[in-house]
Amino acid sequence: MDSDFRVDLAEIHRTVKDAEVLSIYFPLLRKALLVDARSDASEGPMMRVMPMVNNLEERFRSLKRLRPRFPVPDNIALIPWPKYAVSLKRLGVWERLLERFAASGFPGILAQCEQAYQEIAKLERDEISAALTGERYQSLWERRR
Repeated sequence: MDSDFRVDLAEIHRTVKDAEVLSIYFPLLRKALLVDARSDASEGPMMRVMPMVNNLEERFRSLKRLRPRFPVPDNIALIPWPKYAVSLKRLGVWERLLERFAASGFPGILAQCEQAYQEIAKLERDEISAALTGERYQSLWERRR
């Protein structure tokens, strides 16, 4: 899966650095890593694994429910990620996210990020396992006995 898809890393790194809110979505998992870099004196930035939505309006509504203290953002940057989760680290995207969150100075924020990463990696492992064992998948052909 990783080698079949090219991504514009320079553009992704810029988006990660500058976007107020971004969603890195994993189409095969039907999940998104929702990243909200906004913070104030009492609430830090947020990173959370969320279900994918059907449209941007749904994402704005879900974000408003998660973060009612903050106004609805002007926009949400979307980054499709058709690669393995580990490639976020291998390609430097994860490091950029952590640098940005660490700069916020909120205690526990890097642990929140690691928890989100571990969750998306586990979902990916489970999905690959299901595909290999045929769970939730139907083969195009069956072995003759």
